[in-house]
Amino acid sequence: MKMSRVICKFILSPSIPATQLRLAPLCTAASRASRMAAEAASSSSSSPSPSAAIDFLTLCHRLKTTKRAGWVRRGVQEPESIADHMYRMGLMALIASDNPSVNRDKCIKMAIVHDIAEAIVGDITPADGVPKEEKSRREQEALQKMCEVLGGGERAQEIRELWMEYEENSSMEAKVVKDFDKVEMILQALEYETEQGKDLEEFFQSTAGKFQTDLGKAWALEVASRRKKH
Repeated sequence: MKMSRVICKFILSPSIPATQLRLAPLCTAASRASRMAAEAASSSSSSPSPSAAIDFLTLCHRLKTTKRAGWVRRGVQEPESIADHMYRMGLMALIASDNPSVNRDKCIKMAIVHDIAEAIVGDITPADGVPKEEKSRREQEALQKMCEVLGGGERAQEIRELWMEYEENSSMEAKVVKDFDKVEMILQALEYETEQGKDLEEFFQSTAGKFQTDLGKAWALEVASRRKKH
């Protein structure tokens, strides 16, 4: 910065010989470099540091290793993980038909964070006997810790807002993703019934009549239709 000020001073001085005006490109380049550095610093402030990012991702590793509790209780062999479940939900959002009232990109993001707090609290199911309010409290507390690990900032705030929007079912995107959550579960149940000879009727019963969107209802109907054929 000091060098660029000195060069610029020379350029602006009328007493400088014309032969030294070749320094003008240096002044321009130095100013441009300073501006780019400032913009880069400003941009990086909204993103987690490398250390915070890796800490956060390491914590999220538990989502890959924690098995979905409902399948474990029913004795399913090699049951899916929480991350498996969220990944296919993300794919559902990706391939869903366009709807002018629904932000598809937001649905994809919401799908991959809606169960993220389970990296700390685990997969709490109705069979655990934990009241809904207590489950939500534990998960919000876990989410706050995860956002702190990420270092706060815009990325952490985005995750927090997406999670809360889903939790509160407060938007069309939340309603769509909640339907994806149920569709993914019954599709997985059908696959386990087909592959392992299980009777997982309770999972279908638990979602009956609870779909909120036309898309969710249509996909659930398709799963049910395929189940009848087996």
